[in-house]
Order: sequence, then C-alpha cells, then structure tokens
Amino acid sequence: MSAPKKLFIKTYGCQMNVYDSERMAEALGGEGYVETKSADDADMILLNTCHIREKAAEKVYSELGRFKGLKAEKPDLKIGVAGCVAQAEGQEIMRRQPLVDLVVGPQSYHRLPEMEAKARTGEKVLDTDFPEEDKFEKLKNRPKAKRGPTAFLTVQEGCDKFCAFCVVPYTRGAEVSRPADRILREAQDLVERGVREITLLGQNVNAYHGAGPNSDMTLAQLIWELDKVDGLERIRFTTSHPNDMQDDLIEAHGTCAKLMPYLHLPVQAGSDKILKRMNRAHTAESYIRLIERIRAARPDILISGDFIVGFPEETEEDFQATLDLVEEVKYGTAYSFKYSTRPGTPAAERAQVDPAAADDRLQRLQALLTKQQREVQDSMVGRDVTVLFEKAGRFPGQMVGKSDYLHAVHVADCDRAIGDLARVRILSSGANSLAGALIE
Repeated sequence: MSAPKKLFIKTYGCQMNVYDSERMAEALGGEGYVETKSADDADMILLNTCHIREKAAEKVYSELGRFKGLKAEKPDLKIGVAGCVAQAEGQEIMRRQPLVDLVVGPQSYHRLPEMEAKARTGEKVLDTDFPEEDKFEKLKNRPKAKRGPTAFLTVQEGCDKFCAFCVVPYTRGAEVSRPADRILREAQDLVERGVREITLLGQNVNAYHGAGPNSDMTLAQLIWELDKVDGLERIRFTTSHPNDMQDDLIEAHGTCAKLMPYLHLPVQAGSDKILKRMNRAHTAESYIRLIERIRAARPDILISGDFIVGFPEETEEDFQATLDLVEEVKYGTAYSFKYSTRPGTPAAERAQVDPAAADDRLQRLQALLTKQQREVQDSMVGRDVTVLFEKAGRFPGQMVGKSDYLHAVHVADCDRAIGDLARVRILSSGANSLAGALIE
C-alpha cells in the first residue's frame, strides 16, 4: 500500500477562506492526500489567498519565491494558488512564477481533484470560472474527519453592495445564497462529527435569501431552523451589513437562546460624507439608531465593528465624526485599518490622504477602541458566563474556551473536556482574555 500524499495549505484572510481551505482539504483527501503542517514535507502546496489588503498579490508572489529551492529539490512537488488573488490575477500568476502548476478561483475549488490529476501529467491548469454547479454539493460525499467543537459554515457568498474600497464583488461575484436544506444537512453532519457551535459565514451574511420549502428564507428564519438541530448549542454569524439587519433578525437576538449575544456590524466611518463616498448607503445616524434597536432586543449584546481611516478625502473633521460615533456606540471589540488602495476599485483613483495623517488617526482610533474593549472586559469580572471549552491551556489542569460573548476564557483546575459547556464565574480580566473558575 502506497504512502499517502501530503498536502500543505496556507490560508490568508477571512473566516470564509478558512472554511474554503477545509473544503479543499476534503476534496483532495478523496484523492489520497493528508494534511501536513510543514511545506517541506508536502507533495502539494496550496496558497489560499486574500485580496482585501494592499499589495496582496505581491505578498503572494514573494511567498511563492520562497518555494523555488524546494521545487528544485522535489521536481514532483505541485504548487497551487487558490482564492481571491488567484481569481484576480489568473494566468498572470503562472507567467510571473512558472513554478506554479495550478490556479483556482474561490468558486471552482470543487474541481481541484481533476485539476490536480492534470497537473500530475505536467499540464499547467487554470480555472477561475464562476461555474453554475453548486461547489458545496459537489463536495458533500468527500471523506470527513472528526471535528473540534466549533466550525464555520458558509451560507452566502459574493456581494452586490460595491463599496468603493472593496474587491469582493469582483473576486467572489454577485450575491448567492445556498438553499436552506443543504445548509441544514451540513450543520447536522458537523454536529455528528463533534461540533457544538457553528458560525454562519457570508460576505454579506444577513442578506441571506436561500431557497426554503415554500419561498426564500431570511437569515433569521434559517437560524430558527438551525435552532432545532439537536446537539447544536450555539449559533453565530458574520459579516453583516447595516442595511440588511432586518426586523426578524433583531428579534431573534432577543428570543433565540442558541443565538449568541455577539454581533459584528461594520460601520467603517462616522462621517456621512465619507460613508457616501464609500457607497455604504447608510448614515451614521441610521447606524446608531439600529444599534439602539438591537440593544433594546438584547441589552447585554457585545457589538463589534470595522473601521477604515484615511479614506480618500477624509478630513480631520470627518475623522472626529468617527471618534464621536465610537464614543456613542461603545464597542466590545473592533478591527481598524488605514485605508489601502485595491486596484480596480473606485476609491483607488481618488486623491489619497497624507500617509502620516492617516497613521496618526489610526493610532488615535485604536487607542479609543482598546480602551473600550478593556472596559467591556473589566465589566465581566464577577459575572457568570457559559464557556465552550476548545483546547487545553498552557498550564497543567487549565482549559481555554470562549464565552457567550466570544471572550477567550482561561479556567484553572478544570476537569472539563474539549467540547464541554460549563458555567464559569469571571475572576479577572487580562489584556485580551478573561480568567475564571468553574461554578459547581
């Protein structure tokens, strides 16, 4: 019996890429591949790329350059580029880096086994189509391993919003939602393999409108169907757009016990002028009123957000409006970035903000967000939360998991196993995590 072939996947970017990497590993698992954590051991290397940040393609070419020596030592090694850079660059990747054997876009990875077989014959293989067949259905009969207690599950892909800074509509395509019955089957399969918490993924997840038994379903309706799955204890979703936060989804946060009290709802800026230039189609005021409605439904919900500073034409007054919004909303956690150009997007052609000014604004914003995050974490001390344990800690007898609010929680002298849910009293707050003790 021949030894299994080894697959090394390096994943860049968002949670959806993590999910896609898992599906690619399953697809190639059916062809005799097992995953390895070392590129040096691999028979095939896949870079699952992200195009969201500046110079993303150049970073991929740099990474590929590091494999030249390895390819020379192992002529049979196959190297592939997948994901959004693959979609954007296509044939250019093979032209600039001849060591690449295959390039596959994010909508075509279910074709990887056929592409790998062609690559083994020495053929250079490219597939960046937007095929009509359902890639998820094509993979449903692949070998599946035991899973950890948490998992991602893609329910929607693509985006029709065309924010001026974003490449997603060009690399992932138009909004497409998976049929509800296929999502529910996958969720049931994940639970049977050990999963207790599922995070529903989409570039614009709350725009979900997948086919249901009688008509298209909203994300809230899908969540209520998942609520019926025995053994599934927690449901989350990301990433949302303020314009698609429908009434039934807000209500679900207050009434569905399995839907966790955490919401990632990016606003990007607090200036209406900048929001309009971003093509966000909401205002700072409408966003704040939306947060008020969500908190009325679930008062303890932790709000997370995204911010871009230094967007073209942003003035100090515009930036101050962002700080004012942050002060009003009070975020439990947030992600903030200095604007960087994405080739092909409308904002890339506009007059850019002075880099030094953008750096200064980012530092000031991050200082405020860090302060708020710490205040929210400190407010958890003395409270009782439910923790889903995910792994052993660094110290003997310690376990680490996530609270309902997605805080990392360390518990000493813990006799619980990975996958267990337990009530924990929070004793202290650290820089990025909480410490607690089991409640007997």
